[in-house]
Amino acid sequence: MTTFHMDATELAWLEGIEDSDQCLHGHGIAVIGERRLEYDCTVSATGLQLLKSLTEDHIIYEDNQMLPCCGHFLIPDEAGENVYISGCPNGIDWTVRHIPGGVELILEDGYAVTVPMAQYRREVLAFVQKIEDFYNATPPRPVPEDDFNRRGWQIFWREWHRRKEDPCPTS
Repeated sequence: MTTFHMDATELAWLEGIEDSDQCLHGHGIAVIGERRLEYDCTVSATGLQLLKSLTEDHIIYEDNQMLPCCGHFLIPDEAGENVYISGCPNGIDWTVRHIPGGVELILEDGYAVTVPMAQYRREVLAFVQKIEDFYNATPPRPVPEDDFNRRGWQIFWREWHRRKEDPCPTS
């Protein structure tokens, strides 16, 4: 069976801006086949990118990275159902392409592995739960004062929970 595993360690809020930063940071780890990718990243953004990848293709460098350095802004769509996470160009990315029964993960150098959907879904949901558990175990983050950031985070969590509860809708 092809290996795919996601993990995050060293989960923490950035020092010095604990009162305003909603993003969770940590050391992101992705094992794709024989490759191990590691990066200190915004693991909350990773979680949402992974959830999106359960039902949507993710093309390398066309969106925020799978292990993004940062997520400066959460930009809601017109319907208020999804957010686009805008960050910097730093991070590690790969393509997630849906194929019958699974996904194909393709790294920047063309290295590719096929992962059965059940395994991919298990790993994504375990990673997402670890991130959510950290949020739930720490004091709530202060609500952003400005409307743009407050709305972005409200929709982030709405999208997060919707995709987590129904990770592979049939329609």
